[in-house]
This record gives sequence, structure tokens and C-alpha cells, in this order.
Amino acid sequence: MAGVMSVGVRTRAPANSGFLEGRLTAIVDDLIAALPSSERICAGDRRGIIARYCAVLEGNFIYWMTAALLSAKSESAISIIRDNLFEEVRDCHPGMLHKFARASRSVPDSEDAEAVSSELTDVRLFLGNLSSVPIIAMMAFFEEFIRKFMPYLAELAKLQGSEEFEYTRVHSICDLVHTQELLKAFTAEMAAPAQQLDRSDETVLEGVYLLHALIRRIIAGAAAEDTRHEGNAALLRGTHFHSGGLAQADEAPGNRQLVDVD
Repeated sequence: MAGVMSVGVRTRAPANSGFLEGRLTAIVDDLIAALPSSERICAGDRRGIIARYCAVLEGNFIYWMTAALLSAKSESAISIIRDNLFEEVRDCHPGMLHKFARASRSVPDSEDAEAVSSELTDVRLFLGNLSSVPIIAMMAFFEEFIRKFMPYLAELAKLQGSEEFEYTRVHSICDLVHTQELLKAFTAEMAAPAQQLDRSDETVLEGVYLLHALIRRIIAGAAAEDTRHEGNAALLRGTHFHSGGLAQADEAPGNRQLVDVD
């Protein structure tokens, strides 16, 4: 019967990165699959995607990862995040990205910054809560997205006449490790004795949802509809985080089976 909700058998699930990884991979893969064809969009739209991406990443990524470091409670998570920050600063990743934007004639201007301003502000305000588990989940999601987005970004730049691909080449490789390490940091934070937080899916995936909206704005620019509300249920469906662990739920049309932890 359509619209009837059934409740399945309660099962215990450990708080580890495997559950989160599957959920984040699905969300990222949906984003990548929805990208407009690089060869079918005009030069102005190609430039806009590159420029908005750079407007967000160049001045914010290290800031976001610093928020993850400041919020982390477990020594394992602190060590992992510190190593990530060390690499970003040592290898001058913002400079690498700026060089990429210049070579593709896509350095952001005031219009590019304004296009992402609202969603970017939402992410910044969320980070100000310094809640480590949702922030680390968000950063793991972003590293996974960046890794899978690099071939597309490189193709946009190539079509723009660029021959500078250091940024996309480096991040196609290093962000695989970064994602896996941040998933380990997530597991460590979930288990940290000092953590007393709401483990509901809405709370743990809050940053993922906000960043998902920002990414959609990067891709679509001013043409995008309200990215902050559309698709929220689809993003949060299927993963439940609780104080006792992390469980998954399967859903079919009109019949949602809930799998919970005691």
C-alpha cells in the first residue's frame, strides 16, 4: 500500500567509515552524473564553472580544514587533519589553483564571487559551530567530490585553450588518500569520549547538504534554482547516525524500511 511505512528488525552497527563512505560516494556520483557536457556548453559557461570553483576553493578550503582541526577532539583525527593542512600549505595548493585559473582565462571576478555568496555564507556559518563530526563528514565528501570532478575540470580548461593541468593532476591522485584518511578521522571522532552530540542523520550530514548546495551553485551559477532546499530528503535518505552506531535504511517507492540501533 502506497505511503505505508514499515519498521524492520533493529540491528547494531558499528560507528565506522564504511557506512559514511557508501553514502558520500552515492551523493558525489549523482553530482558527477548530472554535470553538463563540457563540449556542449559555451565558452562563457565553461569559464563560469572554473571561475566559481576557484572563487570558492582558493580562499576557503584551508579555512574549512582549519575549522575541522579546531573542532576535532580525538588525537587520531587531529593528526590526520593536521597532515592534510600541512600538505595544502607546503605545496601551495591555492597558488596552484590560481595558476590553473589564469591559464584557462577563468580568474574569478566580482560576479563570480557574488554568484556563490549565499551558499558560501551558509557553509561558513555552519563551520562556526565547530562541531567536529559533521565538519569532518563534509570535508570527506568534498575531497571525494574534488577527486572525481578533476577530469571534468581539466576538460573544461583544455577547451578554454589551457595547457596547465598541475592542479587537476595532483588532486586526481592525492584526494583519494585525503578522502580515506578523513573517513578514518570521522570514525575516530564518532568514538571520542568527549563527543556529546546529536547523531541524527540531519545533524551529521548537515555540512554535506550545505556543501552539496554550494557545488550545485558552482556548476549552474545564477541559473540555478534554490539549491539550499531542493533535494534535501534525497540527500539525507538512507543513512542514520546514532549514539550507538551508524545504520543504513533501504527505501522503495511508498515503503520505507527503517533500520535502527538500540
